[in-house]
Amino acid sequence: MKKAPASESETAKSCRELAVEILLKVDERKAYADILLDHALKTASLSPQDQALLTQLIYGALRWRGRIDWQLSRVLPRPLAGMNGYLRNLLRLTLYQLFFLDRVPDYAAVNEGVELAKRRGGPKAAGLVNAVTRRLLREKDHLADLPEGDAARQLSVQWSHPEWLVKKWLGYFGGKETEALLRANNEESPLVLRANRLKVDREALLQKLTAAGIEAIRSSWAPQAIVLKTGSPVVKLPGFAEGLFQVQGEASQLVAFLLDPKPGERVLDACAAPGGKTTHIAELMEDRGELVANDISARGLEKLKENVQRLGLTCVEAVAADVTQGLKGQLASPYDRILADVPCSGLGTLRSHPEAKWHREEKDIGRLSRLQRKILEQLPRYLKPGGILVYATCTLTREENEEVVEDFLRDHDDFALENGADFLPEPARSMARGNYFLALPHKHGTDGFFAARMRKQR
Repeated sequence: MKKAPASESETAKSCRELAVEILLKVDERKAYADILLDHALKTASLSPQDQALLTQLIYGALRWRGRIDWQLSRVLPRPLAGMNGYLRNLLRLTLYQLFFLDRVPDYAAVNEGVELAKRRGGPKAAGLVNAVTRRLLREKDHLADLPEGDAARQLSVQWSHPEWLVKKWLGYFGGKETEALLRANNEESPLVLRANRLKVDREALLQKLTAAGIEAIRSSWAPQAIVLKTGSPVVKLPGFAEGLFQVQGEASQLVAFLLDPKPGERVLDACAAPGGKTTHIAELMEDRGELVANDISARGLEKLKENVQRLGLTCVEAVAADVTQGLKGQLASPYDRILADVPCSGLGTLRSHPEAKWHREEKDIGRLSRLQRKILEQLPRYLKPGGILVYATCTLTREENEEVVEDFLRDHDDFALENGADFLPEPARSMARGNYFLALPHKHGTDGFFAARMRKQR
């Protein structure tokens, strides 16, 4: 496991306090950790070392929250859910430091936890944190113990995932593959760039990054992708302001190849914000033709417009509309190709969004599946005969992936499923699962993505 840098300065203590506050907002408001962290890094006066520590504390505590909560449940006098939210997340953070970061001295982690508890909740809260942490330290040799129960329960605690999700994946992938997936989800997700092919090729961008002292390598899967090995704020990377690249994961970059857009065509990205796939489609179209980027989120479309402008693209038209209610006017004119990158549970992106494990509930899968069907049902009427429809998600549940596509094809006999591997770059053709595209964290080192390419018969 990657070690966080240790720091005993007053700034480091304040960065731990920042971490608790962010974890509390993620816990109680279901806020996004990456957005809160980005804001903290921009506004707090932290050294590079403490910025790294803050990042490690937040993502580490979220990744291992399930295992930490199980340890806490063994010693707390009352259920964790009923505890004061600040104390709950302070305990989680303190235990993460004690059990997962061997470069943070135990005494320092305990003392800082007690001090923060006293400052926020008084002597009683401080006494609770002191008693709980010291008892668990005495029992450190038993940290590898797992609860009694079936495989799903044990894997849930061992790899810090909700039990309902582990059960679902055991049925989908089987035991060996599920454990590998759980393990991979707890690894750090690298920052990946997509070279803007209209302005620069990958090799030239790679040289520019290397010259700036940034360690980066070519992606194994996507022809325009560069994987960064050196952490750096995106806006400070050479070439960002000039629009030489867009941040986009490797698996996400492969979806546009399934759509296979051509210059001069009319294309719809039905759920486009924040625009990673939209801008890639525009680049593959050589910025020639008409690309309608539709989304229900006005805020998401503003982000999309910023990316379009920075990358220097002109063929994209951003439109705010609810596709589930149907498209109207010029927006409803027929398209050559449609991408439906639908809202989903996001369970393929747990490496970069570990809080999604704790925000999602099993009932969300059914709700999202119904929304996905509703979106997909609207699109055939807007596609030309012979046109291509690509359905995509960044999740790994059969209910949101294969079942949605199978039901759609059963109800629309004028659509045929095509073999996605035929349209992928050569290295990525191994990501085919039958006719579907399925990228997996434990097999490919990417986010989990699913896609299906369907053609409307003439």
